[in-house]
Amino acid sequence: MKLPYLVLDVFTRTPLQGNGLAVIPKADGLLDGEMQAIAREFNLSETVFICKPQHERNTASLRIFTPYEELPFAGHPTVGAAVVLGLQRKASALRIEEKVGLVTALFDRVDRRTGAARFTLPRLPARIADLPDRLGMAQALGIEVEDIGCAMFRPAVFSAGVTFHLVPVRNAEALRRVSVNRLLWDKVFHHDHNSAYVFTLTPDEADNDIAARMFGMGVGEDPGTGSAAAALLGLLAEQEMANGQFDLTLRQGVEMGRPCQIALQFRKDDDSLTHGAIGGEAVVVAEGVLDLGD
Repeated sequence: MKLPYLVLDVFTRTPLQGNGLAVIPKADGLLDGEMQAIAREFNLSETVFICKPQHERNTASLRIFTPYEELPFAGHPTVGAAVVLGLQRKASALRIEEKVGLVTALFDRVDRRTGAARFTLPRLPARIADLPDRLGMAQALGIEVEDIGCAMFRPAVFSAGVTFHLVPVRNAEALRRVSVNRLLWDKVFHHDHNSAYVFTLTPDEADNDIAARMFGMGVGEDPGTGSAAAALLGLLAEQEMANGQFDLTLRQGVEMGRPCQIALQFRKDDDSLTHGAIGGEAVVVAEGVLDLGD
């Protein structure tokens, strides 16, 4: 069995930056165990498998795997798959089935191997729990207690399909100094996946509004995490006092040498989150064939 594959760098248009993604564009017929084994073989933060949709009016169905487990939703595989589908089918609007729900994405072509995609969240982020243990978080992150918190934002657990511990820190310097204490990590960040998305506002940076780093999910540090950015929209909307639409740019992966830019959008009406979307660019950097034998 031979399977074509693509490798993309997502949340960037520059090859060898962003977050790497393996895409299997013709994955129909693969068993769950085979998908998991292929994801382990690529050993990227995620591998996405594009299958025929269950409903003919939709464009495709996605299965998303880390090297260790399947995810119901993830942002950079959704953006990457939307770019592949848009480039291959020359379509500007895509309806993509994921386990979390139906994702509607808009695609813009940049060149023959580069595009941008923005999608509306299939599930708006919801608060799961408070995070009151500031000392524990500081120790787990290797920073000072005084570094926890930024402007009006306070730590909390949110999910837009995947759960994240969201931890604001006071500035970009504190974010840079984060160093994981693995002995304390799972005890402090004990909800699903033990993943922490550490973020701060960046008023002194011209190209973005927020900076973030993501730790956990069995991948150490991740350069660009769309599902975490989606969860973050819940905290931003909850703790932002004004109503209206907000368009922000988030950077991630800079500390790893894999800079990503993620577009964030949310809307509040009558003090409630009514809309959320994320997006970014992606570039194809490799093509090949998996030869899995007879």
